[in-house]
Amino acid sequence: MIIEKDKNLKGLNTLGLNINTAWYSAPSSVDEIRWLLGNSQFRELPVLIMGSGSNILFTGDFDGLVIHPALKEITITDSDSESVTLRVGAGVDWDDFVAYCTDRGWGGVENLSLIPGCVGASPVQNIGAYGSEVKETIVSVEYIDISTREGFTLTNSECRFGYRDSIFKRELRGATIITFVSFRLALNPLLNFDYSDVAAKLSQISNPSLHDVREAICSIRRAKLPDPEIVRNAGSFFKNPVVTEERAMTLKEANPTLKLFPADPGYIKLPAAWLIEQCGFKGVREGNTGVHQNQALVIVAYKGATGVEILEFAKKIKRAVKTRFDIDIEMEVNVIASS
Repeated sequence: MIIEKDKNLKGLNTLGLNINTAWYSAPSSVDEIRWLLGNSQFRELPVLIMGSGSNILFTGDFDGLVIHPALKEITITDSDSESVTLRVGAGVDWDDFVAYCTDRGWGGVENLSLIPGCVGASPVQNIGAYGSEVKETIVSVEYIDISTREGFTLTNSECRFGYRDSIFKRELRGATIITFVSFRLALNPLLNFDYSDVAAKLSQISNPSLHDVREAICSIRRAKLPDPEIVRNAGSFFKNPVVTEERAMTLKEANPTLKLFPADPGYIKLPAAWLIEQCGFKGVREGNTGVHQNQALVIVAYKGATGVEILEFAKKIKRAVKTRFDIDIEMEVNVIASS
């Protein structure tokens, strides 16, 4: 295991921010993680767990230890006539995992294709897209408690999944290192392509396969979302707000082009991209940051951008949406302030 001092993280966060961390390591086993956490040199330092750096905004250097869990195993732990269960290391690239499953005809995660990040981050955010959420396939999540170095396993229900939410963003926020996630995939999956964009892509295919669904979603995402290797970004910067049905209907009456999406009973999900676009931010650039021209949910970082600059621009967008619609939109990215 390599431990690096004064590590530059510019190439390890998708916004491409030029910041440093005091210490960095990418342990590839549970034992290595425990050793790091127990080492007296790092015990008093703040610890940041970072996957692929695709959902993170640094506002300055991090004076602590950044740990990238690099566990890469994929193991079949159970199977029957209807499903297969996989135990997957936190360091596996998420889209590589989706491709691994769809290539084998195992269904359940194909609608989550091309979402950036690592497997270990998927339960934290309860990642979702095109009518699917990762909670629908997760069986359990294994983690190490940072303070005690003990290992624990939570079942699906114990993870308290919600819309872009879980126990790891609440009671266990900043207190754990996820090591493995177990998924149950269907051997005879029912395909989900109810979303209009996906249905339109598949309309000329009489009997679409898992691979067809994955390809359609990848094509849609590539058309809408910039490649962070070309245009630096952190994916969807804001969460779609959830409001009461009554509030949604009132907004719909005043704004006929507003699309509504079902949420929990009595609640409706509103597209944050539409709200931001109505406030005039789509395609706008201010200094070294701006909103992507094809997707208003994406804030982009141009050459020379700083985390503080991006954060202030995001706050400006939030204020504009609040002023016009009286709706609070939450940032989906994790803001890491200078320590």
